[in-house]
Amino acid sequence: MGLEEYKGVFIYAQQVDNKLSNIAFELLGKAKDLAADLDEKKVTAVLIGSNVGSLVDELAAYGADRVIVVDDPELKDYRTEPYTHALASVINEYKPEIMLVGATAIGRDLGPRTSARVKTGLTADCTLLEIGDFPLTPIPGQEQKHKQLLMTRPAFGGNTIATIACPDNRPQMATVRPGVMQKIAPIAGAKAEVINYNPGFTPNNCYVEILDIVKEVSNIADIADAKILVSGGRGVGSKENFKLLEDLAEALGGTVSCSRAVVDSGWMPKEMQVGQTGKTVRPKVYFAIGISGAIQHVAGMEESDFIIAINKDENAPIFDVADYGIVGDLNKIVPLLTDKIKAEKAKKTA
Repeated sequence: MGLEEYKGVFIYAQQVDNKLSNIAFELLGKAKDLAADLDEKKVTAVLIGSNVGSLVDELAAYGADRVIVVDDPELKDYRTEPYTHALASVINEYKPEIMLVGATAIGRDLGPRTSARVKTGLTADCTLLEIGDFPLTPIPGQEQKHKQLLMTRPAFGGNTIATIACPDNRPQMATVRPGVMQKIAPIAGAKAEVINYNPGFTPNNCYVEILDIVKEVSNIADIADAKILVSGGRGVGSKENFKLLEDLAEALGGTVSCSRAVVDSGWMPKEMQVGQTGKTVRPKVYFAIGISGAIQHVAGMEESDFIIAINKDENAPIFDVADYGIVGDLNKIVPLLTDKIKAEKAKKTA
């Protein structure tokens, strides 16, 4: 089968408990851009689950022109085999040129298994997707193919960046880090073409049986949703010293986050980590306090609208990405900043 038979940009619209995950909307936003570069008119979302038809309009609002719905009782809860069968069957039937999956816990399981099933490659944990030529620079004697999906991801612990293509197989598949791509503003009243497709499900010895689902209750705010983040690094000095950051975050109506060094030291939980091995965030304001600015951390927050860095080292790399930088002792600066913000808020409410 020729590669020219594969057309269109598809995304896997992850849902859990019949609620769409935010990554689905982020992938739709990027898919719209890629489709435009390929002169494609439609973006397709693949929705898999049980009784999930009510989610179609929400996908349409965020950019889906077409939704392929695979609805079956076997798909009520995520299990590797039936979901892989569903997505691989859709790919084999509708032949997308590009298939994007979120690099969530589910996507990191589903994406590689599906790519193996349909005999194509997959680039994992991408932070940049674009359409271009491959090889990037022409090589004498080697054909340079055009309009390829160029998939960029950090490699070797974030110390280098790799751009990968899949020129000889289709679909071109990638998993994409949550928080990296931008969703579009929802379009009121948008409708999508709906295709109901069911490849049939016959349980086999790869179908696990779910005996019980235990949901962990966490009182830790999701830093990926925060509009203001007050983030601390090793330079904060101690777990106890994070109280300064908590006070500032409370005054701002923000959320505390941290670097990997803080998590490794046991000062803060993993859920609060920003960076290549943590979460990618895009708040309106990001305070980087006592953070040196290693590339692994910057990769997770450089798309913030406004970055304010506080560090006693005037040569710290974090100042290269900051909009404003304050050189000095955070133990003196942060309390003063907190008091000033509280005073200004008091004036407004007086």
